[in-house]
Amino acid sequence: MSVAAKTERALIEPERTIWRPQIGQRQRQGKIWSAGFFVATLSAVLLLALLLGVLFIRGWDWLSWTLITEMPSRAAERSGLNSAIWGTVWVVSGAAIFSFFVGVGAAIYLEEYAARNWMTTFLKTNIANLAGVPSVVYGLLGLALFVEILNAGRTVLAGALTMGLLILPIIILASQESLRAVPLGLRQAAFGMGATRWQVVRAHILPAAMPGILTGTILAVSRAIGETAPLIVVGAAAYFPYRPDGLFSQYTAMPVQIYQWTGRPQEEFRDLAAAAIIILLVLLLSMNAIAIVIRQRLSSRKRW
Repeated sequence: MSVAAKTERALIEPERTIWRPQIGQRQRQGKIWSAGFFVATLSAVLLLALLLGVLFIRGWDWLSWTLITEMPSRAAERSGLNSAIWGTVWVVSGAAIFSFFVGVGAAIYLEEYAARNWMTTFLKTNIANLAGVPSVVYGLLGLALFVEILNAGRTVLAGALTMGLLILPIIILASQESLRAVPLGLRQAAFGMGATRWQVVRAHILPAAMPGILTGTILAVSRAIGETAPLIVVGAAAYFPYRPDGLFSQYTAMPVQIYQWTGRPQEEFRDLAAAAIIILLVLLLSMNAIAIVIRQRLSSRKRW
């Protein structure tokens, strides 16, 4: 071995001796953190499995078409969710229509038209903060604004607008992220061809961002389906054995009906509530699956 090689080896060996203990220590720390994350994930899965197990044990025998087709009754064996299902459909449909158009329009303005100044930053920050406000606060806002000031009463319209306000910040944030994810080159190419800003947004940016927008909307609507507090505050009836037939009808909803059943002293109604929760979970999982399918199909059409 040459003198130069020996000298280089002598310089490298101390560095290896110094770094080898540090590498081993970092590997041990990494294994500890990995084990901790695994335990945390396993705990969450086990708790969820325990909850689902209790629901299925108590509610499985009560699952039947009667639970879907019949109206609420004072007798548990004749009681059903039909009026609550239709009330949920009315409220959630109205909330989705209202929040989708308002939310997507607000996101387009903030991302494509608004000037980059302190006011825009202030608006974006407050919209992000509104997404974390407790749902009962939106119920109080809906009670004051829609029920009292606008005199909409305790109707489907007031419930739909209140739930629309609840999910509006989520849709705005999801739409902003989807619009921001569209490559800048797509905008520049359209502007280079002489297109106006609205033409660029309508024909290029919005179609490219639509998978993310629709996914965020469906997930936000999924949250609205399971909310109880805002609907109770704005006047959803605890017992309503009729289908709502319009925006100005009284109504009840699935979460409210479940809440009412769990408060009954009879054990049969609590088992019935467990069966209703299973139906609600199936509905929520179905909507999430639809969101995934829509996103996958629309994402396959991307041009970049």
